[in-house]
Amino acid sequence: MTYGLYMHIPYCSGRCAYCDFYSTVAQAVPEGYIDALLRDFERFVPRDAAGVPLRPATVYFGGGTPGLLRPAQVARLMQAANPLPTAEVTLELNPEQATPGRLAGWLSAGVNRLSVGVQSACDAQLRRLGRRHTAADAARALRLARAAGFNNLSGDMMLALPGDSRQAIDETVALLAAETTHISAYLLKLERGTPMGAAPPPGLPDADEAAELYRCAVDKLAQAGYARYEISNFARPGFEGRHNLIYWDAGNWLGLGPSAHSCLSGRRFSFAANLPAMLRGASEPVDEGELEADDYIMLRLRLDAGLDEAALERRFGRRLSAGQQALLSQLATADLATRTLGGWALTTGGMLVQNEILVRLLDL
Repeated sequence: MTYGLYMHIPYCSGRCAYCDFYSTVAQAVPEGYIDALLRDFERFVPRDAAGVPLRPATVYFGGGTPGLLRPAQVARLMQAANPLPTAEVTLELNPEQATPGRLAGWLSAGVNRLSVGVQSACDAQLRRLGRRHTAADAARALRLARAAGFNNLSGDMMLALPGDSRQAIDETVALLAAETTHISAYLLKLERGTPMGAAPPPGLPDADEAAELYRCAVDKLAQAGYARYEISNFARPGFEGRHNLIYWDAGNWLGLGPSAHSCLSGRRFSFAANLPAMLRGASEPVDEGELEADDYIMLRLRLDAGLDEAALERRFGRRLSAGQQALLSQLATADLATRTLGGWALTTGGMLVQNEILVRLLDL
C-alpha cells in the first residue's frame, strides 16, 4: 500500500479572523504533543503482512501552525515516520516564522517542501484578516527559504477579500511568482463561529464579483507560468502537490491529531477535535464508512484532469448513469464541462458552480 501521512499541529500564536480550523493559542508546540503524535502513529500506522510499518510516500505537517515546531521536534517525527527516500515532505508556516535557523533545521530534519501562508501582498488586507505579517515579511520569508535550500515552495493567496481588485491579485501573484513553484489560491469563505463570519466586513465582493476575481487569478497565474491542476491549486511543471493529490485521487492516507481524517484501504475514519483527550492517550478513531463511488466522482471533478470513467468502473464497479451522461453533455453545451479522452472534466465556469453541479449529478 502506498499512503500519505498527515500530522495536524493544532497550535497557533493567534487566531485569524476567518479561520475555523481546529487549534489553540500557544507560542510553541509542547513536547507532550509530539509524544502523543508518536504514540498514535505507532498505534495506527499501516503495516505489511509481517507487521512492519509501511513507509509513507508523502508527509504533510498541517495546522494550525506547524511553523511553531522546533527542528528537533520535526526530526523526532520524521525519524518515526521513516518516509520513502523520494517522499515529498511539506511543512506549513507563516512568514514571520521563517528564520534562517529554523529553515536550516527543518531542511536538515527532512522537510523538502514549504507552504507559506502569504495570503495577500496588500498590508491593509492582511490586517483585516488578522494576519501578523506584512507583504515585505512574506517576500523576505520566501527569499530566505530559497537561500536555505528549499527548491519546492508553495504560497497561499486568498481571493475575494474585502476591497479586492485585479490590481491586488496582480501584486500578490507577482510577489509569489518571484520565488514559488506552486500557488494555492482560495476564495474567502465566511465560516460560522469566526469573527468574520459573525460580523462580515464591508467591501466584500458579491458572488459575481468573486467569480470574476477567480477568473482573473486563473489568467494571471497562467501568464506567470502556473498551470491549474485543481480548483484552487496551480503549479509550475512538475511541482504539483503530491500529498494533496492523494486526497483528490481517493488514495490512502493516515491523518493524526485532533480533527484529522484518514482513508486506508477504502475505509474512512477521523479523530475528534479534542486535544486534551489526545494528550492523555485517549485518541479513538470514529468510523466514517467506506469510500464510495460518489466520493470519487466528487473528488476527481475538482481536478483539471477530471473523472476517468474506466478508473471509476475499475475501482468501484460503477459507470456513470444515462442521466449523469446526459447532464454532463448539457453542461458541455453550456461550457461548464468538457469531454476528455477518458471521461469528463469541469471548465473554469463549471468549477465556479461546482457544488451546484455535484448536487445535481450525484442525485441522478
